Amino acid sequence: MQKRVETEEATVLVVDDEQDIADLYSTWLLTAHDVRTAHSGTEALQLVDASVDVVFLDRQMPDMSGDEVLDTIAERGVDPAVVMVTAVDPDFDIVEMPFDEYLTKPVSREDLLDTVSEMLVRTTYDDQVQEYFAVASKKATLETQKNTAQLEASDEYRTVSERLEELRETADSTAAEIDDFEAVFQEFPGGGLSSG
Repeated sequence: MQKRVETEEATVLVVDDEQDIADLYSTWLLTAHDVRTAHSGTEALQLVDASVDVVFLDRQMPDMSGDEVLDTIAERGVDPAVVMVTAVDPDFDIVEMPFDEYLTKPVSREDLLDTVSEMLVRTTYDDQVQEYFAVASKKATLETQKNTAQLEASDEYRTVSERLEELRETADSTAAEIDDFEAVFQEFPGGGLSSG
């Protein structure tokens, strides 16, 4: 199930058109990670490549929106964890966006460092488990921003809830298969792997 071993230090790209904010986030992250900083969407696309583990991406930028940057990253086939960091309250449009986490400004140094750690852990899992976490994040984000009536009236919320349930059922059945395999394996003489 694991894809790669978690590394302590990550390569992080911070993207925000407000230079003071981008530089502050970068300074906070530099205590633990290799950091690249971009002050525009265009600059972000020049700096993102396969070596980038996590992108903190502002949604509202003048030259190219964070949404456009996000779509371009996805089209390129590079696969960093993408965290939207924005003052924009999330709306139902986030359901279709290919990001992993959504943070609403203001964010603290601890928020950023904890999020990098969480993203690194998530990348150790297979694609389906990573999608489960991303979908769960979107559902939770909407639940903190919308009231019950808005959620119940939303097709997007229904879609994200159903997808989360599908992913949960798949994960549960995979875990059950692993448990069944281990139980059968324990029935063999010796109850485990032979030492050779």
